[in-house]
Amino acid sequence: MATLELQGLRKSFGETEVLRRIDLSLADGEMLVIVGASGCGKSTLLRLVAGLETPTEGRILLDGTDVAARDPADRDIAMVFQNYALYPHMTVFDNMAYGLRIRGLSRDAIKQRVDEAAGLLGLGELLQRKPRQLSGGQRQRVAMGRAIVREPKLFLFDEPLSNLDAKLRVQMRAEIRRLQRRLGVTSLYVTHDQVEAMTLGDRLLVLHNGHPAQLATPIEVFEHPADTYVAGFIGAPAMNFLDATLTESGQAARLAAGPVLRFADGPRPGPEGHRLTIGIRPEHLALAGEGLPLAVELVEPLGSESLIHGRLPNGVDLVVKHAGHAPNEERLHVALRPEHMHVFDHETGRRLPPKGAETGPPRLVAAGSDR
Repeated sequence: MATLELQGLRKSFGETEVLRRIDLSLADGEMLVIVGASGCGKSTLLRLVAGLETPTEGRILLDGTDVAARDPADRDIAMVFQNYALYPHMTVFDNMAYGLRIRGLSRDAIKQRVDEAAGLLGLGELLQRKPRQLSGGQRQRVAMGRAIVREPKLFLFDEPLSNLDAKLRVQMRAEIRRLQRRLGVTSLYVTHDQVEAMTLGDRLLVLHNGHPAQLATPIEVFEHPADTYVAGFIGAPAMNFLDATLTESGQAARLAAGPVLRFADGPRPGPEGHRLTIGIRPEHLALAGEGLPLAVELVEPLGSESLIHGRLPNGVDLVVKHAGHAPNEERLHVALRPEHMHVFDHETGRRLPPKGAETGPPRLVAAGSDR
């Protein structure tokens, strides 16, 4: 087990800067999930830690030792890839044992480690099969087993579930989390899937164009997104955004769509008329007898709930998550609950907390803290 610290990590390809000063630290046994849209730099960050890319600037400290200049084989890191990277001509046993043979372990030691890992992963009866004889989930288990037998200081996961079907992804997601907790190995996990991010990580690092947009616990990121990018990226369906202006001496927001909504958690700083963006999640909107008039354009029935897609009179699209079946009507009224509103500065996109509350860049939550 190990700690990992990245200090001022930057990466450029020619004149294109892919990562822009990443500073973070992982506690012993912590799992950090790196999430973001395609092209945000998350896989590049993982490759830098693995030694597959060289940083333009910065340090990579593993247990306090800078390994940025070391070859991948000398970093004591194991990586699980998206495409499994199994040798097709080798059995499951030989795939898992290959790295140990290269390191010169004895036959008995290799067998013991492989058997233990196979037992953890339910692969005991598959050790003599070839990869082509396995399902996608079984191949992913073999790839994980190959990493486990090395007993590394650090696990790196590069979108390991993206090639699996939806049901298998759920099963493997739970298996990875149980296994990581049981082994207690410090881990970095890269994904674009926000469900994986929310359920797997002790903390999330949300990357946006190579910048760390927010680093915090999953609940912190969901309930207190640092800016409109994080707010719109985390959560499904995505958060709704409405234009508004500050009014009533900072006590309320006047929506461009019409009504005035008073803040439930205190006044916001700024002059009268200061432009705001109000965020409200679809599940925090309610159908009501009065409220914002919504012209219904599409209803997606999902069984226990429905997604109602509509448009406000000012042309803004809105999504409502409604429990049960949606009313079969062309026009509905939607109520916003002030206690669930997220307030952002319209110009910067940054979260706008109440007067006297914490301001500035997103709070970086330390591993093991409550928030």
